[in-house]
Amino acid sequence: MAMTQHWTSSNFFRISMVLLVAIVFGMSFGLADDPTSSDESETYKPKTKAELRRILLPMQYKVTQQEGTEPAFRNAYWNNKEDGSYLCVVCDLPLFSSETKFDSGTGWPSFYAPIKDTSVGTKRDWKMLYPRTEVHCERCNAHLGHVFSDGPAPTGLRYCMNSASLNFKSSDESSSDKSEPKTPESK
Repeated sequence: MAMTQHWTSSNFFRISMVLLVAIVFGMSFGLADDPTSSDESETYKPKTKAELRRILLPMQYKVTQQEGTEPAFRNAYWNNKEDGSYLCVVCDLPLFSSETKFDSGTGWPSFYAPIKDTSVGTKRDWKMLYPRTEVHCERCNAHLGHVFSDGPAPTGLRYCMNSASLNFKSSDESSSDKSEPKTPESK
């Protein structure tokens, strides 16, 4: 006599649990495909405050870790006209392109858009007794500057960044990929 298996709620529950465990296991160990994940974020290991104090210049640490601001017109990139990319000084995530950089007259490097919307995050800042929108690196949370709604087309935004929070990688460096990004002290 042949045995037939009946689909009972108990069998369905067991199979569902096995599938759920397989999915969770696969995601936990990087076996499942996640189209939103990037190789850059998977390889990034956050540095401790002690490591950051050792590797960053005092102004870079003040700006990125203590939400400081560098002096206007006395910083590395406010007047930089080279083609290339601006990377986070803490984690090297590409943040802005020279293609979106413009002269805002403020004395800080200004951009009308990040390289990717997912490269930067924002939060409300009340430090000046009126609300501003603080901009930070989405990967390492380093403070970068502020964004204002007085920028040029097409976005109408002005990402006013601190040079101390950025490293610049020229297009020539990007194509050869053999040299390190220029830091404010190497310019």
